[in-house]
Amino acid sequence: MMSAMALLPRGLIVSCQAAKGEPLFGASIMAAMARAAEEGGAVAIRANSPADIAAIRQAVRLPIVGLWKVHALPGEVYITPNRAAAKAVARAGCDVIALDATPRPRAGGQRLDDLIAFTHDVLGKPVMADCSCLEDALLAESLGADYIATTLAGYTAHGRPLTAGPDLDFVGELAGCIRRPIIAEGRFYLPSQVAQALALGAHAVCVGSAITRPQDITRRFVSEVYGPTSKRA
Repeated sequence: MMSAMALLPRGLIVSCQAAKGEPLFGASIMAAMARAAEEGGAVAIRANSPADIAAIRQAVRLPIVGLWKVHALPGEVYITPNRAAAKAVARAGCDVIALDATPRPRAGGQRLDDLIAFTHDVLGKPVMADCSCLEDALLAESLGADYIATTLAGYTAHGRPLTAGPDLDFVGELAGCIRRPIIAEGRFYLPSQVAQALALGAHAVCVGSAITRPQDITRRFVSEVYGPTSKRA
């Protein structure tokens, strides 16, 4: 496999994701969003589901961080929770597979160490470990994860508390003890926050809603002008 640093360059990763029921849901729309991100200077795309990944693979030349949010399984883990999900996104054409790297139980008894080994040895793909705290990150690194991401910080019971903006303290903490490339993700709304994360030691920063969810962008504008409870446009 190509080295982690070479595969995902330093810079901005754009997350092109839309859930069913959202205005931009659909593989062709996400592919168009990825093209726009590529034209704007993104170094990679993060995408969810085999359908979206396959469409984006045909649309851009950037590396793709692929995942599959499987909500139908029991338990709290849903980001690429098992071998089947990892295999599906690999076949769709992603370059890196992102998965939940927390110690929470997985449906069917799937283990994190087994999933990382399967992704490396059978699928031949590097792993991006979505973590919620330093303990998650250290475990994922010890198991061979190629990238350590702050994706789940603030979203698990055992991890770090939810912050209003990006958890830059977590980025700095990881930079002090993690040797793998750090991918900062979660609640990045401003370019200055991205610059801060890179200055603190992140290899790349992944931004989603602030770029690719127009409904969220509009709500922030409306809230700033009219107040948080207003629906005026």
